[in-house]
Amino acid sequence: MEPDLQEIVERGLADAETGWNMGSFGAVAEFHHVGDEVPQALAAPLTQVTQRGGVRIARLAGVRPLAYEMLSPKPHRWSQAVALCLPEAEAAMQRRDVLTELGPDSQALRPGDREAVLFDMGLAQPQVDFCIRTADPELLAELRAHAGRSLFDHDNPVMMAILKAHPHRVALTRLGRVEVYQKIGGPDTGGVSPEGPHTHVLPKLLRAGRTHSANAPIPAGWVPCASFHPENPVIGRMGEEKDFDPRSFDAFQALLRAWGPEEYLAAKSAVWAELAAGRGPESFTAPASRTGRTGLRNGLRQWRRMKGDNDCLAAWTAAFDASAEADDSAEDEKPGH
Repeated sequence: MEPDLQEIVERGLADAETGWNMGSFGAVAEFHHVGDEVPQALAAPLTQVTQRGGVRIARLAGVRPLAYEMLSPKPHRWSQAVALCLPEAEAAMQRRDVLTELGPDSQALRPGDREAVLFDMGLAQPQVDFCIRTADPELLAELRAHAGRSLFDHDNPVMMAILKAHPHRVALTRLGRVEVYQKIGGPDTGGVSPEGPHTHVLPKLLRAGRTHSANAPIPAGWVPCASFHPENPVIGRMGEEKDFDPRSFDAFQALLRAWGPEEYLAAKSAVWAELAAGRGPESFTAPASRTGRTGLRNGLRQWRRMKGDNDCLAAWTAAFDASAEADDSAEDEKPGH
């Protein structure tokens, strides 16, 4: 029986271990709980808000969930996510390419933010309007003075004004929004993103015009408009090591069986059957697809965490997962990515 998507989303919003994000390849807003922060009762349907940020899922009709696991640069770990996808045409946002004033943010998650003014940053991304929101008179004047220009013009002072003022960031997609109230990672934060909700805007990646990483197995014609990251069985909320947790592992495997790529599932199942039988890798042919090869490699990593190491598994790892740290199919495993 297929999981109920609304029930899974509601459960995730109430779970401190589940992270959320909306954005594109190069511009992403992330929502996470921090430390011992306890999720509040949902402020509105499918909405979670803390003092650091918030997320609202406004639509699930027509959504295709895709559960997947990705390789980590660390060969004893893997990441996992569920992408909430829409057909490409339905996912499209405004793709404004200049700073644009949108007016008061009447849909803000917190009532006190609804008089603040929303500006589209003009990043021209396919499935997200990446915005800032402010009521600060000085920043408003600067933004209005340079509206209609690209933030990336070499003589445009607005980006530095934004970095100095730390306005709220708001990522809008056809499925809802993520809001971030914390400071922007940079000189004022020691060059690192703050723990919990934060944003990344990376001009080099934006120029690729991609909706998602090439390593994410999103089906052709579909676009991820939001993603959530259920509790990882080997990685803590802030990226720390943790002992293998069978409960969270089994919970995600159920989602993977229902919503995961067939070639990934087939490859993982095949290598587990070989390992269970104690057969070596000599006569095994690696899958032809990237997704299948990822399934094979993560299957080896997961078997080790579930069952421990032995000579047979070591031979499989040497044959198929020995170059993990140098492999560009491995993803940054920071929580929420």
